[in-house]
Amino acid sequence: MTQIEQSEVPHGVAALPTDDSRVIERMRELRSRWPSGDGVAVFNAAYLEVVERAGPDPGRGGLEDREAAARLGVRCAERYLAAVETATAGGRPPECWRPLLPYRRHPGVRPLQFALSGLQAHVGHDLVLAVVDTCRTLGCDPPDLEGEFERVGDLLALLEERIHDELMPGPDLLEIADPLTHLVSSWSLERAREAAWSAARVLWRLRGFPSLAEEFRQRTDAGAGLVGRLLLTPCR
Repeated sequence: MTQIEQSEVPHGVAALPTDDSRVIERMRELRSRWPSGDGVAVFNAAYLEVVERAGPDPGRGGLEDREAAARLGVRCAERYLAAVETATAGGRPPECWRPLLPYRRHPGVRPLQFALSGLQAHVGHDLVLAVVDTCRTLGCDPPDLEGEFERVGDLLALLEERIHDELMPGPDLLEIADPLTHLVSSWSLERAREAAWSAARVLWRLRGFPSLAEEFRQRTDAGAGLVGRLLLTPCR
């Protein structure tokens, strides 16, 4: 898959319903393929649990707002699924996902790191393109989706909370000098969301300049991948 193709809407996305039933089905299928200790499986399991609990209602607001938020959420999840399936088929996924894939069985990387690296890729790149995808589909501008962006961000915040609750070692196992403590504290979902929103607005404004837009997308992808790679620094 070329870099240009990666910036386009993945095949089949436009036909997706606004609920996440197909997303859940595909995540469950991936879960059945991988052992539980696999790094991508760790992220997938956390993501799947949050999506299943959230159900088809993405939050408050009128019917139109909820449908737009659901559409944005589906686009975002589809980006993750497309990256994993591309890698499984032997292709080149977006750069933001490449650190996690070869490290997915590294014995020195802890489950919490795998999950946070996946979340970083998902927010730092997938969410950016999902906003652009949704604007194209609905014929609107990013500011029109700001409320929907916040609703999807709330879902991702639940994902981060679940990751910390389930995967963060207890105080009896985690000393203050443990490198994992510093890695976790160095990354902020709130800051990643803010950066994603800014990047989506810039990318949308560049849509009339395809080569410049693609260069910006590549830089965004590479930056997300760099942070994801740092989160995977072996801690044991």
